Amino acid sequence: MTTAVTNPRHGGEEEGAARSASLRGGGRAAGGRTAVVARARQVVKAYGSGETRVVALDSVDVDIARGQFTAIMGPSGSGKSTLMHCLAGLDTVTSGEIFLDDTEITRLKDKKLTQLRRDRIGFIFQAFNLLPTLNAIENITLPMDIAGRKPDAEWLRRVVDTVGLSDRLKHRPNQLSGGQQQRVAVARALAARPEIIFGDEPTGNLDSRAGAEVLGFLRTSVDELGQTIVMVTHDPVAASYADRVLYLADGRIVDEMERPTADAVLDRMKDFDARGRTS
Repeated sequence: MTTAVTNPRHGGEEEGAARSASLRGGGRAAGGRTAVVARARQVVKAYGSGETRVVALDSVDVDIARGQFTAIMGPSGSGKSTLMHCLAGLDTVTSGEIFLDDTEITRLKDKKLTQLRRDRIGFIFQAFNLLPTLNAIENITLPMDIAGRKPDAEWLRRVVDTVGLSDRLKHRPNQLSGGQQQRVAVARALAARPEIIFGDEPTGNLDSRAGAEVLGFLRTSVDELGQTIVMVTHDPVAASYADRVLYLADGRIVDEMERPTADAVLDRMKDFDARGRTS
């Protein structure tokens, strides 16, 4: 559902530009970590063979900057969800390389890849994927409980405060609205302090008000908690919360936009649609 709410950007233009410039320029973020948290090099994803072969990703090169919010857009069948799934290690590539920081995930065996996804990557999907028998705080800490890791109490408190769940922690999913359930899913993704969070249409099942709230929490998690987020969306307003929008068409990145606005994103998408009709 389209989130038809004006985006109240967090932080000024100068602050955002300075952050973007620092990430592009030095190559290293604070603490010596690389400023590029994930990258794809000449990635091809194809299905089938011979005459039935379909290329979903066609020699894609992309860098995902640490501490930024990146949106991926494109028409149906453009490869945007496939790209996100490959970057997240949820799908294999036909050829090419994908790195998370300095780890090449395309060469990892299943067990190591599962461990990497559990320990270093967060996920937010259109379906909330909460366990109905657990309350909100139990759902939030479940991945760490499964991994045998104790949550960082101070970080967990900050996450809960950021997504506005302090008074809902003992409620089970059926006692929460759809927007509150997605907030729990956002907090679950943030709680383990992953290096990167991937969201696949995370506001797709929400009404405009709840969707705007969740997008605001994602924006705040970048600005105030230093999180890195990659989100697939079809919604220009949702994309306007990002620092950068990547546009895919026919399995290739064909354009990008920095500091997007909803109107600018919509105009760009209309332009792509018009090109598709005349090609």
